[in-house]
Amino acid sequence: MARRPRFDPYSEPHAPGLFDEIEPAPEAPRSGGAASGPGAERRADAPLADRVRPSRLEEVAGQPELLGEGKPLAEAIRGDELPSMILWGPPGSGKTTLAHVLASSTRARFVALSAVLGGVAEVRRIVQEARARRRDGLRTVLFVDEIHRFNRAQQDAFLPHVEDGTIVLVGATTENPSFAVNAPLLSRCVVYQLQPLSHEVIDGLLRRAIEHPAGVRLGAGFEDDALSAIAASAGGDARRALQFLELCARLAGQRNERLTRAWVEHVSTHRPLLYDKSGEEHYNVVSAFIKSMRGSDPDAAIYWMMRMLEAGDDPLFVLRRMLIFASEDVGNADPRALSVAVAADEAFRRLGMPEGIYPLAQACLYLASAPKSNASNVAWHRAREAVTEHGSLPVPLKLRNAPTALMKEQGCGEGYRYPHDEPGGVAEGEKYLPELLAGACFYEPTDRGYERNIGERLRWIRSGQK
Repeated sequence: MARRPRFDPYSEPHAPGLFDEIEPAPEAPRSGGAASGPGAERRADAPLADRVRPSRLEEVAGQPELLGEGKPLAEAIRGDELPSMILWGPPGSGKTTLAHVLASSTRARFVALSAVLGGVAEVRRIVQEARARRRDGLRTVLFVDEIHRFNRAQQDAFLPHVEDGTIVLVGATTENPSFAVNAPLLSRCVVYQLQPLSHEVIDGLLRRAIEHPAGVRLGAGFEDDALSAIAASAGGDARRALQFLELCARLAGQRNERLTRAWVEHVSTHRPLLYDKSGEEHYNVVSAFIKSMRGSDPDAAIYWMMRMLEAGDDPLFVLRRMLIFASEDVGNADPRALSVAVAADEAFRRLGMPEGIYPLAQACLYLASAPKSNASNVAWHRAREAVTEHGSLPVPLKLRNAPTALMKEQGCGEGYRYPHDEPGGVAEGEKYLPELLAGACFYEPTDRGYERNIGERLRWIRSGQK
């Protein structure tokens, strides 16, 4: 039987595929990609962040772990030996700036594509042109901004061309690549994680923007405190800081006034928080919230709770986490904890916001301050393991009800001792587990909080069962 040729979604002719173009694609720009991409000519009316963006590695500020002397990424850029890579970092940390640096430093053809704006036809054309250039011994570096916006099938289509060297892929994303990028593609790329820029770095970028030929104009001058206030409000986001500087400079210039801290505070609005209710930062903050309560730090717990609420998270989600925590992490060390969490949930549903913040805060602080025990959590896991391992062990006859004469004849209920008729309300020496599990201990109370009392009672009961 003749072997079927391997399907290639980019070959001609073929049935409509993932990246098939519906209309002829426009002619590709031959240097640096699309007009709005890295390497393109910068317009005078472009945002300040774009006008003053560095194009050489030496001009880039911040990210010393990646771009410091002798660091692998810096050496790869200087040597023009780029591996396929994923640039992962929060907004304004320098991913697009690094793309500009790559565009100006590589001898390969640099093509920029946005996963938000770029179509499938454009991707197909880029790969076809990269193949043609490769036959001439020339490389193509493809920069894909917001690469997590491509679906799994689209990401998979890059695989053979990254693997055989047709393209060097540089993807930029604000999402954790472990979740946002397909594992096969991720395994073929080096992941470089960018950190939020420090206050000092952003302060320096603001001063550079004022001195830059294409930067802002502050005819009446500025105070250092004003730049410090802008840097502090940026949350590590250089783009946000530069946008705010441009706004303040424009308004101050209209009145020919000196840019002061008071001006900045007058212009500023509520600072948005870096948070995504469905993304990684959401889970980072939730994790910090839970671990702060578990660590008995009410100050940290209330801080992380307010971070979630101020960023717009659903208060009912926060309450659900506290309900779980009350049993999972406090347990019988303070049996009232679950009642407090349930009461907070009920109160919030009656009050709503903003008054509902009071029971939320009260429950958060109570749970964080309460003694902790995960013994209940450990107990049910141990019991489930026993069920999984041994299956449906028969219920001992003495523990079975005997509603019929036949069941009584079979011995059901025979020998059962009623605890309320026994001294201390305990049938000393009685066993309730299946014979195969006799003596098993699933619940081991801690000596913290009320669970110390439970432990003492169980030790007395268990000692009589031996």
